[in-house]
Amino acid sequence: MNNNHFYVTTPIYYVNDKPHIGHSYTTILADVLARGHRLLDEPTYFLTGTDEHGLKVQQAAQKNNTTPLEHCNRTVIRFQELWQKLEITNDYFIRTTEERHERVVQEILTDLYNKDLIYSADYEGWYCIPCERFFTEKDLQDGCCPDCHRKVESLIEKNYFFKMSQFQKPLIDYIESHPNFIQPAHRRQETLGFLQKPLSDLCISRPKSRLSWGIDLPFDDQYVTYVWFDALVNYISAVGYKTDEEQFRRWWPASYHLIGKDILTTHTVYWPTMLMALGLELPKAIFAHGWWLSQGSKVSKTAMAEMTAAAKPANPMDMVDRYGVDALRYYLMAAMSLGQDTEFSEDAFILKFNSDLANDLGNLTSRAVKMLEKNFAGKLPPASEPGDEETALVAACQNAVKAMQNGIENMQLDRGIADVIAAVREGNRYFDLQKPWTLVKEGNIEKLGRVLRNTAECLRIVSGLLYPVMPGKMSELRRILGIRQDQLVPVMKNLGKWNILPDGAELHPLEAPLFPRIETAKAKFDESVKAAAKPVPAPAPVLPNVIGIEDFAKVSLKTAEIISAEKVEGADKLLKLQVRTGSEERQIVAGIAKYYAPEDLPGKTIVIVANLKPRELRGLTSHGMLLAAKTADQLTLITTDKPIPSGASVG
Repeated sequence: MNNNHFYVTTPIYYVNDKPHIGHSYTTILADVLARGHRLLDEPTYFLTGTDEHGLKVQQAAQKNNTTPLEHCNRTVIRFQELWQKLEITNDYFIRTTEERHERVVQEILTDLYNKDLIYSADYEGWYCIPCERFFTEKDLQDGCCPDCHRKVESLIEKNYFFKMSQFQKPLIDYIESHPNFIQPAHRRQETLGFLQKPLSDLCISRPKSRLSWGIDLPFDDQYVTYVWFDALVNYISAVGYKTDEEQFRRWWPASYHLIGKDILTTHTVYWPTMLMALGLELPKAIFAHGWWLSQGSKVSKTAMAEMTAAAKPANPMDMVDRYGVDALRYYLMAAMSLGQDTEFSEDAFILKFNSDLANDLGNLTSRAVKMLEKNFAGKLPPASEPGDEETALVAACQNAVKAMQNGIENMQLDRGIADVIAAVREGNRYFDLQKPWTLVKEGNIEKLGRVLRNTAECLRIVSGLLYPVMPGKMSELRRILGIRQDQLVPVMKNLGKWNILPDGAELHPLEAPLFPRIETAKAKFDESVKAAAKPVPAPAPVLPNVIGIEDFAKVSLKTAEIISAEKVEGADKLLKLQVRTGSEERQIVAGIAKYYAPEDLPGKTIVIVANLKPRELRGLTSHGMLLAAKTADQLTLITTDKPIPSGASVG
């Protein structure tokens, strides 16, 4: 196995669809990981592309009175142009209509046929045209496709089958002995659950009488290859399988196949059994990320088409035009915990942008650079050893370096980003504590220079850590700090060091805010209403058990995001929750099992008592207590009515 590389793939996207947030998210995620591993000075290969065969392409071409290939050539541009707009740095963009790919698919089919792993048989079953998949009667849901929920057709026809069932036991054994093969863990369990039922053989052909747009079977020219069998091969054909063995040995096995959870079975069952049949190593990891939701439903092409104009979420591509590509990239990476579903809304985007980027990073940049321009002619003061006053700042930056490296290496980007923003906030705190404006009035230029220099070092480190996420804006920030053009792309080993900026480096002027605050019409209206309102004093209510503000101040209430939930063995009422408050994770045991199923809780933002003394419940330690409203027969968790980061104070 080649461990000295990082090879990341996205699914290849069906060329008949328009790119939407799901496509964009997976591709941006792959790009951030690829840039991150390059930051770690690791040889990196990043593959994406398009799936261009199948019935929907054939039908679309017929409708537009053109050939399928001409249709693909026109529609593939949507993805290529969007990836350029999103600053995607893929090493290769594969199209399944490429001659090289088609030749590799046919050679693989020939190999499997010669090994007696492909056979012909009559097939009777239910066929979904949009998904191009056969289903048995028991697979259907209310007579419809279990994936897209549309009507299926009854078909009886001769086809060719891959002996997938022969590899069921080896695949189960492999998954059980390689716990990181399928991530996150609950997707691994989902696949193992699927494999508890007898595995059918895989139909890998379609008769040309029904579908002509595909790769011909090399052993029967009356059939074309099933589109999923064809598409999965891209992961090895793109890196030289059967065409460039040196390149193939360099990059295979893949480090991560990134997929949406809706194509889990094809990637964790079909694909591994195909590789086993070919005698090839399996990818190191298949990671199924969650969905972006709008009002609790997946944001997809079909869902968007069925929504009213008022109910539709903001189009992420429109948001690029309004707010910039880096802002969208930051939100998508910072807001979703990999593996969990996350609600997408423009309000949540604006809240996070204003909080993290405008108020924190943008504000620190503006304050430091303007004071350097005004008091040091825009040149960096000389370095000095950090003292006691810089201890917390240096520690926060070093912690951010470790956290971001861990996030890149272990698919925890949101946690890494949270710690980087924590370092930015420590930078603002340091700046406020040192009061550089007072140092100016006192004429204490030496200390002023030390404070501004240390703030600039914090910004240098932060700009490097966030470079994979926001390459454009962070290059701009690094340029402002006086970093040379040939050093704008950072190196991780330098980010853990202090006083790297050269003495006397000439800063570039900050001509406009790095992240201008987004002022919404609603915010402006709320402010005008508040200014015009004349509050009328209300009589103080008479309440029992009155406490003073000093008592209430002892209680620390914070928002917390539920990461996972599971039942406590042997306890009917208890659930064990893992929650995140800011950059901290903790376990809470709560008696809510009667009212909430574990799978309904991840992603919710709740309110907890954060400073409650830990207590033991059924051998588990509970660090805090969640808040809920309860009647005789009902319990409802206290949540927030608008998106807000975890760890926010309540009260």
